[in-house]
Amino acid sequence: MITKESPIAVFDSGMGGVSVLRQLYKLMPNENYFYFGDSKNAPYGEKTTEEIKALTIENVKYLVSKNAKAVVIACNTATAAAAKELREIYKDISIIGLEPALKPAALSKEHPTIVVLATELTLREQKYEILHDRFKETANVIKLPAPELVRLVEEDKVDTEEMDAYLKRLFSGLEKEKIDCVVLGCTHFPFAKRKISQFLGSHVQVFNGAEGAARQTRRLLEAKNLLNENGEGKIIFENSDETKIPLSKTLFYRK
Repeated sequence: MITKESPIAVFDSGMGGVSVLRQLYKLMPNENYFYFGDSKNAPYGEKTTEEIKALTIENVKYLVSKNAKAVVIACNTATAAAAKELREIYKDISIIGLEPALKPAALSKEHPTIVVLATELTLREQKYEILHDRFKETANVIKLPAPELVRLVEEDKVDTEEMDAYLKRLFSGLEKEKIDCVVLGCTHFPFAKRKISQFLGSHVQVFNGAEGAARQTRRLLEAKNLLNENGEGKIIFENSDETKIPLSKTLFYRK
């Protein structure tokens, strides 16, 4: 039986979704959370849509078995591949997905130049194309696949020379001084936000969709009278690669 004390389940292809978990906890500290990362099968962004859909549906089935009152798909790639189908399967459970925060970036100034960093699958899916088309007249939107950034975060190599070299290669074809905004279209990427900001310069605004997903989760729980505003919430971490659990906890508490 689902109650206010039932957990909010958070799912990601690895540890990136911890960035979303942090926003959820910040907004709703009384809630219980169950975080599951599928690092054993990461990175999702290099798989086919059907492979990602199958993995996501199987993992969400596991989370639902934990009596979750809501499931946050804290992965843009998995959201694009499977969110629609999951909402049809679980009509009585709130399924919250992620999408690149293109809207707030496009509204940040008049006709900004925006670089959207994401996995190749996220950028090629219809869900993103629809979002892209909404703002193509009001902003100069540049799609920039950054799959290696996922691996660097998964391996805890953000503050390394390898990361510095990768960012230099990644942005080599762009004029940094003309970039107004960067959208972090993968939940792994906020852990590299400081590095990205240092590389591009302080004039570049950085956006991600975690805050919006947290607010939507709260709204849906309030609407169902399932918001838990009492007691001290707890967090349980699981991962298909058990060696990643300590790092997930470290990332959650890291400033």
